Amino acid sequence: MKKYLTIPTAVIAVGLLAAGCSDPTAGGGAEPGAEPGTGSADWPAQDTDLTGTTLTIWAAQNSNTAPDAVVEGFEELTGAEVEVVTIPDPYEQGVQTKVATGDKPDLAFWQPTGSMLTALNAPTNLQPLDGAPWVDSYSGDLADMTGILDDTRYAALITSPAVEGVYYNKEVFSEHGITETPTDWDSFLETARTLKSDGETPFFEMGGDRWATQWWVQVQLADAAADGLWDRVNTGEEKFTDPTILGAIETYQGLIEEGLFNEDIKTATFEDQADALLSGDAAMAVQVNSFFGQLQAKADTEELNEKIGFFPISPTGNVGTFIPDQSNALVAFKTGDADREAAARQLLAYWLGDGYADFVADRDTISLRDDVPTPDSVPQALLDVHASLGDSVGSMQALAVANPDLYLYLADMIQGTTTPDEVAQQTQDQFAQLARAQGIEGF
Repeated sequence: MKKYLTIPTAVIAVGLLAAGCSDPTAGGGAEPGAEPGTGSADWPAQDTDLTGTTLTIWAAQNSNTAPDAVVEGFEELTGAEVEVVTIPDPYEQGVQTKVATGDKPDLAFWQPTGSMLTALNAPTNLQPLDGAPWVDSYSGDLADMTGILDDTRYAALITSPAVEGVYYNKEVFSEHGITETPTDWDSFLETARTLKSDGETPFFEMGGDRWATQWWVQVQLADAAADGLWDRVNTGEEKFTDPTILGAIETYQGLIEEGLFNEDIKTATFEDQADALLSGDAAMAVQVNSFFGQLQAKADTEELNEKIGFFPISPTGNVGTFIPDQSNALVAFKTGDADREAAARQLLAYWLGDGYADFVADRDTISLRDDVPTPDSVPQALLDVHASLGDSVGSMQALAVANPDLYLYLADMIQGTTTPDEVAQQTQDQFAQLARAQGIEGF
C-alpha cells in the first residue's frame, strides 16, 4: 500500500553547502550488478518479484500525487511497497539539506539540469541510468535534452520539460480586437500597451510568492542564450552585471514602473495569478508549465481551451526557454543496498515502460513516448507548450554551472529595496561563489 508522509526539514542556505561538498570531476564507480569496468547497471525485468521490499520516493507538495497510478500498478505487479514522502517547500533546499547529512531516499523528483545534478553531487550520490530500457522510446530529441551530466545520464524524464513563455486569456484578446499573438518582443509590448490604453491589466506578476519573477528576465535572454551567453557566463567571460543580463533586468523594472502590471504586484501570489488570468482580470502572465497545473485545478479542459492560450516569446521571435523542473524527472540514489538500488531501477523501468500509459492518463499529461498516445483530454495550451520545445533554448538553470537566487533579488527589486544594478551584482557575486565552490575555472 502506498503511504503518504511529510517530513519537516530545516531550511538553510544549502546551495553553497551542497556545491562545496561536491566534486563534479569525481567518478561514480560501477553500480551493483554492473559488469566490471562498465559503470552501467543491470535493469531488472519490470515484473521481478519484490515481495518484502519497501521503496521511498521523495516528492514536493506539487508532485506528491503524481506517482499514484504508477505506484498502484507497480505494487500489484511486484509485491513491493512504495512510500511517497512529501518534503516541504522549498523542496530543492530541503532535499539538499537532507542528502548533505546522509539521509537519502530510493528515488526523488528532481530538476534534471546540470547545475541541479551537480548540487546533488550526482557522481557520488546518484545511480547512473545509462542503458535504461526506455531511452530509445523517447520522442524526438527528448532523450538528450536534459538529465545528463558529464556524459552520464542521472535523471529519468517523465513529463514534458517546462517552458518559459506567455499564457494569455483568449477572450480578453478577442474583446480588444487582438486576433494574432505577438511575434517578437516589440509586438509583445505593443499588445500590452494597447490593452493598457483600453483599461485592461496587461501583465500579472506574483511578487509575493517571488519564484516566478526570474522568467521575465530569462525570456529576454533567449537569443543571447542561443548565441552562447551561458557558456560565456560559465567561464567568467561575461557577467550578470554586463549589458545583456543587466539590460533585461532594467527592462523588467521599466515595464513595472510603466504600470503594465497588476497594482498588487508586491503581494500577489501564484494562486492570485491563476485566478486573474482565468477571470480575465489580467491578459497575460509569463510562466512555466506548473502554472497551467494551477489552472487545471480551477477549470476543466473545455473552459481552458476556450479561455487560455500560450505562445513562446523572445527578443526577435517566438522562441521558448526550456527549464526542466522537479516535477519533470526522477533520480535514483545510491543507498548502499544493492537490492533496493536494483528495485529502484525496476520501478523506473516500469514507470516509463508498462506503467507509462496509465501514468499519462492519470495525470492528463503529454506522452513523451511515440508508442503511448497523449490523452485527448490534454488542453491545447499544453500541447502548444510541448510543441515549442523543438525550437527552444536552455534557461540559466539548464545551461549555467550554478543556479543563483536571481528570483529573490528580483523580488526585492519589486518591493523597492534594491535597484537593477544591485540585483545584477548580488546575482553575480553568488554565482561566482557557487562556481568557486565547485572548482570552476575563471572564478
